[in-house]
Amino acid sequence: MPLPGHRRYEFHLGAPATIASSPVSESGVQLRWSHVARIGLVQAAIGAVVVMMTATLNRVMVVELALPALVPGVLVAAQNGVQFGLRPSMGYGSDVSGRRQWWIIGGMLLLALSGTGAAAATATMATARGWGIAAAFVCFIGIGTGVSAASTPLLAMLSERLDPARRSPAAALVWIMMIAGFIVTTKFASVFLAPFSWERLVHVTAGVAVVAFAVAVAAVWGIEREVAPHVASRAVPRRTGSLAAAAREVWSEPTVRAFCLFLGLGMFAYSAQDLILEPFAGLAFGLSPAESTAASGIHQRGLLAGMLVTAALAPRFGTSASWAAAGCAISALFFVALGASPLSGSALVLKTTLVGLGIGNGIFAIGAVASMMALTADTSDGRAGLRMGVFGAAEAIAMGTGNFLGAAGSDVARAALGTSVKGYAAVFAMEALLFAVATIFALRSTAASDVRFAQSRARRDPMPVASA
Repeated sequence: MPLPGHRRYEFHLGAPATIASSPVSESGVQLRWSHVARIGLVQAAIGAVVVMMTATLNRVMVVELALPALVPGVLVAAQNGVQFGLRPSMGYGSDVSGRRQWWIIGGMLLLALSGTGAAAATATMATARGWGIAAAFVCFIGIGTGVSAASTPLLAMLSERLDPARRSPAAALVWIMMIAGFIVTTKFASVFLAPFSWERLVHVTAGVAVVAFAVAVAAVWGIEREVAPHVASRAVPRRTGSLAAAAREVWSEPTVRAFCLFLGLGMFAYSAQDLILEPFAGLAFGLSPAESTAASGIHQRGLLAGMLVTAALAPRFGTSASWAAAGCAISALFFVALGASPLSGSALVLKTTLVGLGIGNGIFAIGAVASMMALTADTSDGRAGLRMGVFGAAEAIAMGTGNFLGAAGSDVARAALGTSVKGYAAVFAMEALLFAVATIFALRSTAASDVRFAQSRARRDPMPVASA
């Protein structure tokens, strides 16, 4: 039996959201929860490799190798920067080929190989710093390419084959599984990296990469044969014209530009701490590599808790915009607390603050992801992969810029303020300010969407997309 028709809530910045009709889905072709869980396993596998780069390798470069935070900042900025151009092209390529599975598998293979190479390059820096940094730069480019090829078609597959009413809980499930992968990976690394050695660093990273690749292949295999896209996404993209022309056509839509602006602002604030959190824990609280990796895992557990809360309550209370606003506000509050935590001298205060920060980040993330999925899938031009690539490019450039400026900003602030700890605190204060601004954007959309949300809930439509 066909499902009832649903409505799509478009994303407009500072203006009332408009409602456009979208074709109904057909029974029996949508992703089941078991399929969503399998896609979540692939996302967890991607995250498992990436978290070793942004957490463990970054900390080792700054603390054990005594490199400026700018070095891992440049590496991760290159990893994210290459995605700006590659994500749209990878998404469009998977649209045209019609087989997203092979893009995902190929991307995971490159990601696993490049992640292992990055660990070996980091170990090389101990004896040949210049060669090690050059090799790491190449490997981080490979990581960005692998993420683009694996993640963009994967999220397009999820969006276009999912019943619209399930988007918010499905987004939560996939991202919860990704965070669970972060937690398992950081826990695994914290155990097997002790006692620390360069050889052990390479072996642990390689082990994570091999397991991640095997899990991803087993999870994604055959999903496209089992599940067809919903009606709105079945159109075959036009094969004439260039990728650039197709991208310009998508970018010309006000909803796409507005969402990219909101997503970019939020993800910049979200990511500026990525490369300095573990060095901050090591320098401000004297934590070892294993202990600071475990502290990063505490932040991930907070993320998991925030996502669980949002998944349980968002479909019943409030709008996606109001939940995003709450996540931004909580994140801003705990970034202030994180900057002040060294005054306590207590690792317990640090861990408590990281839990709260993770909760705020998790609440923010789910609202943004649910919106991204709706704006990707509810179209009839067959460009789900390209749209996801455009959103992914905006996210990647925001994260790359945030990573770079967070690391570089800590170095500049350290030089100006006299100590590394004060430099990190200055970056945390900047992140608090950015999240406060993002809160204002989200709140502006909440009032305009409250009436529409009440109407959609009465019709049992899915949660409206946040319009900020």
